[in-house]
Amino acid sequence: MSPLHGSQLHDLRLRLLVQQESERIAESQPQELDLSVVQARTLCWLALLAEAHEDQASDAEQRGDVEQAMGWFADAMRLRDVIHVVSSIEIPLPGCREESEDGDGDGDCPGADGPLAA
Repeated sequence: MSPLHGSQLHDLRLRLLVQQESERIAESQPQELDLSVVQARTLCWLALLAEAHEDQASDAEQRGDVEQAMGWFADAMRLRDVIHVVSSIEIPLPGCREESEDGDGDGDCPGADGPLAA
């Protein structure tokens, strides 16, 4: 087994953090919360933040402040990493069953076999 690279470890930490928080939210408010909606809203906000950071990087670059531009760009890339991790987390759609009643594993949820597409 090969050792994890820094980016792989970072991705695993992000995935664990988001999954733990999802579980915590689901346990505290099981009847009131649709995690797929939370995931979708989170992705929208993260995308807006990443875009804003990219705009700040461009502005800093145009002003000739390379160090500041690199900082904003690095933050934007970290946000893109988070977007990737959040979008890859599988959240079942509300009201869907994971397995059919006959136990063959064919649930009645379209796309239930993969991550929620963002």
